[in-house]
Amino acid sequence: MKLWDKGFSTDKKIDHFTVGNDRELDLHLAKYDVIASKAHAKMLGKIGLLTDDETKSLVDELDHIKVSIENGKFIIEDSFEDMHSKIEHLLTEKLGDTGKKIHTARSRNDQVLVAMHLYLKDELLEIKTQIKTLFDLLLHLAEEHKDVLLPGYTHLQIAMPSSFGLWFSAYAESLIDDLYFVEAAYKVADQNPLGSAAGYGSSFPIDRSFTSNEMGFGTMKYNVVAAQMSRGKVEKATAFGMSSIASTISKMAMDICLYMSQNFDFISFPDELTTGSSIMPHKKNPDVFELIRGKCNKLQSIPNQLTLVINNLPSGYHRDLQLVKEIIVPAIQDMKACLEILTFSLKEIRVHKNILDTPKYDYLFSVDTLNELVQNGMPFRDAYKKMGQEIQAGTFVPKRDIEHTHEGSLGNLCLDEIRGKMNKL
Repeated sequence: MKLWDKGFSTDKKIDHFTVGNDRELDLHLAKYDVIASKAHAKMLGKIGLLTDDETKSLVDELDHIKVSIENGKFIIEDSFEDMHSKIEHLLTEKLGDTGKKIHTARSRNDQVLVAMHLYLKDELLEIKTQIKTLFDLLLHLAEEHKDVLLPGYTHLQIAMPSSFGLWFSAYAESLIDDLYFVEAAYKVADQNPLGSAAGYGSSFPIDRSFTSNEMGFGTMKYNVVAAQMSRGKVEKATAFGMSSIASTISKMAMDICLYMSQNFDFISFPDELTTGSSIMPHKKNPDVFELIRGKCNKLQSIPNQLTLVINNLPSGYHRDLQLVKEIIVPAIQDMKACLEILTFSLKEIRVHKNILDTPKYDYLFSVDTLNELVQNGMPFRDAYKKMGQEIQAGTFVPKRDIEHTHEGSLGNLCLDEIRGKMNKL
């Protein structure tokens, strides 16, 4: 069944090519098509295009379909093009002519639009919840290990003292920046496009404010052409949010891979969170974190992939836009999986202590030793030169009892302030 069926069939090759993997992807979106269809049916009843009995029967049957979707019993057979045709078939099969009326005053184009907006709103909220869980864990770890020092690096060369408190809370605060992008994407998604029909509105006296309120949208996309143009744009906004998150946790995964290596040996994980080698019995590989890194690097390409699909399309609907679904839906699933497994794994992290006791880290303290000379009255340039000469001559004696007190430093992590920033979101 196809919603655009005019009574003649298309070649099977054409059918297969144009449908693609929509049936599989639509299983993620079907619930939202039902939610939008319920709002649409109620609106049709409100403006007199459906009777009260017809409206009630459609809403009741849509509720039954929604339950089957949530129970995993809803399937889209090959005889149906997508979720829309399957849902309308179920309504018609159960309700006869009343089921055929559900498509009054709408197009499949704005069905896809509104389902995607609703889907992205839910997924962005879920991602936001996952980020908050990871954030809370990172701040807990920062507090627990705030006094454990580790080397800081620039150019991958030993630079200055850092700490696990700084390291964990740095990633926590970075997630706040990522959430700003997620919030922006949510605002783009939180606009009801339903009512644009094929992209130019309808001659029926539809009530778009009613459907907006019914579906819980903050506002509507008022201009019907602008509503149609949001196809691809709302997905791209979401992709930018996920790309920002992916950048943060990919970097953390890379740190973890380095810190787990025997050359660093700053952290470790239980054996059950690592993998072995087929020939080297000593190996404990960070496969989980390597895959997080790889998946997140792929996720950072999603905005570019979407750009290449939607770039330079004129206004109005084009079938190219079908392809954005197969980019964004799997990307969201990968994003959530990475956040979940990173949080799960970090709960078991083992932080090694006394890392800086070895002499190879003595030069980490050169800046603090220099600063003490300056505080005692020596000009900075003279102190810098003195330190350089002592290091060159091998006579440098580090000042290890460092004291950093300014906001955001080793001795003043400002964890409550960072938590306050998150709470504002």
